[in-house]
Amino acid sequence: MYRPYLDKLGITYPQYLVLLVLWEQHETTVKALGAELYLDSGTLTPLLKRMEESGLVRRERSKEDERRVMVRLTTKGEELKDDASIIPDAMATNSGLSKEEFTKALTSFQQLLDHIHSVNDKK
Repeated sequence: MYRPYLDKLGITYPQYLVLLVLWEQHETTVKALGAELYLDSGTLTPLLKRMEESGLVRRERSKEDERRVMVRLTTKGEELKDDASIIPDAMATNSGLSKEEFTKALTSFQQLLDHIHSVNDKK
């Protein structure tokens, strides 16, 4: 369902998820981004490298603590936000569910994910 919209933006679904976090937080550490998206560094590092090569994000070491790598949006990454803003409504429309049903389904899925992650965190 996402592919036609993301293809127009020239990004993949994992890149879209990274952008969603950065549009909300503006900058974060690689570690915090990985925790937010439940991605390990082996997955996230090449993803961020491709996004950096595409001019969407910038990575740089923190001046306060050089062990931390900060991720920030570039102007190009910020500019995609307006074009991507139609995606959530398009997903709801294309789902075949009413807006209320779609919202309930998303809430249920989020609760399930939260439960799965809390169980995994206890292991």
